[in-house]
Amino acid sequence: MGCWKNMKSNTWTFPTLILCLYGFFYTMKPSEPFLTPYLTGPDKNLTIDEVTNQVFPVWTYSYLALLVPVFLITDYVRYKPIILLQGISFIVTWLLLLFAHGLVAMQVVEFFYGMVTATEVAYYAYIYSVVSTDHYQRVTSYCRSITLVAATFAAVLGQLLVSLADVSYFHLNAITLASVSLAFVCSFLLPMPQKSMFFHRKGNSETHPQPDRVVTEPGPNISSSCQQDKDCTAADTGPTPAQQPQQPEPQHHVLRVLVQLGKDLKDCYSSRKLLYWSLWWALATAGFNQVVNYIQVLWDFRAPSHSSAVYNGAVEAVATFLSSVASFMVAYMKMNWDLFGELALGIFSTMDAVSLFLMHFTTNIWVCYASYLIFKASYMLLITIATFQIAVNLSMERYALMFGLNNFVALVIQTILTVVAVDSKGLGLDIVTQFLIYGSYFSVIAGIFLIRSTYMLVSRKCNRKTVRFWKEPQNLTEYESKEQTVTSCVTQL
Repeated sequence: MGCWKNMKSNTWTFPTLILCLYGFFYTMKPSEPFLTPYLTGPDKNLTIDEVTNQVFPVWTYSYLALLVPVFLITDYVRYKPIILLQGISFIVTWLLLLFAHGLVAMQVVEFFYGMVTATEVAYYAYIYSVVSTDHYQRVTSYCRSITLVAATFAAVLGQLLVSLADVSYFHLNAITLASVSLAFVCSFLLPMPQKSMFFHRKGNSETHPQPDRVVTEPGPNISSSCQQDKDCTAADTGPTPAQQPQQPEPQHHVLRVLVQLGKDLKDCYSSRKLLYWSLWWALATAGFNQVVNYIQVLWDFRAPSHSSAVYNGAVEAVATFLSSVASFMVAYMKMNWDLFGELALGIFSTMDAVSLFLMHFTTNIWVCYASYLIFKASYMLLITIATFQIAVNLSMERYALMFGLNNFVALVIQTILTVVAVDSKGLGLDIVTQFLIYGSYFSVIAGIFLIRSTYMLVSRKCNRKTVRFWKEPQNLTEYESKEQTVTSCVTQL
């Protein structure tokens, strides 16, 4: 009991522990890898075309409609109410999934799951409002790691229960309902934050590093995050009464914050480097989400669940593990990302495209599984690099803005893909043809960044030649010779 009181008195340990417990239980969903077999099986008795063209698209539309208002409301109400809303949405989703029947009911399930996804931002943003900046790295690591552990554990558990204990998909969903209910209970224990990133800042003198500008290195006894906020203590306690300006009217304050957000976004995207990394983020994330959303449908087509053994859980567990390893490797990669970063985006996007083409052309379920593992690991490697490249020279607020807008653009692109290729009111393509479209889509992404990276490398080489040849010309003949060389280089470009 004394240990519990000491933990609660610690300003960061208690909320981090509760948030990690929440993250574990809401991610521990052993039924998720088996959603398509459940919907097309005797429990719900939907056809594969209904699931593909009429049920799953609702999640995309719901997510798009809710993302922006939830993103702003989350900050305005200071996170915890949105975490509670997510917990309620989880429970409603799985209650409907267990006990409701029919096409319309499953579309309502997808709507509520879209709310679950849209409110997920509160989970990752909450912790930054209740801990000081010197604990950001540690708590971020804890919160992200626990979700990976839970996802892997859930996938393995689900596979073992299905393959060895012959547990039905219905009972797997009942276990998931119990897990998300525990998450909802944990959310009540979270302390209510007193500040947020945008609408409830404690200090007004906070500075924002400009894109592409390296923050000046602080002294040995001062963390860089403290320097950015001028003073860690001041960030937690707010300015003194003498410094406190007169509070504006609430509606004027909201308008002022929105205007400032617009200016911050304009400053961030004025950096060409951040613009190209954000472009890849949006394009690739749209394709990745689309593939993950429909991969179970392809697996069920290649090896129908009613007549074949289903290994979806095992594959998802291995995919999560490989993604974790790929993300971890980024910390030890020594590379000039400014020079070779876009080349890496092009190469690994090519691997993604090849993996998707393999899924389209092969009829072997094991080749489909292996291709999915390569696809997911490649994406997770690149998204980790992109996250680092975008966040490295930005304040937490500006990074959150770019994260939100990049995901919104990705969702708009994903919605376009869904409307055109998947929805029954569009082309309503079969699942195999869809993966041909997705492979072509990633081929375009790869082409964009391979061409640009090649151009950058050639330009850099020619520029170095130009500088070397123009140094200290000794006579007219040498001057004319160098001028011809430079002209030749420019012509090649």
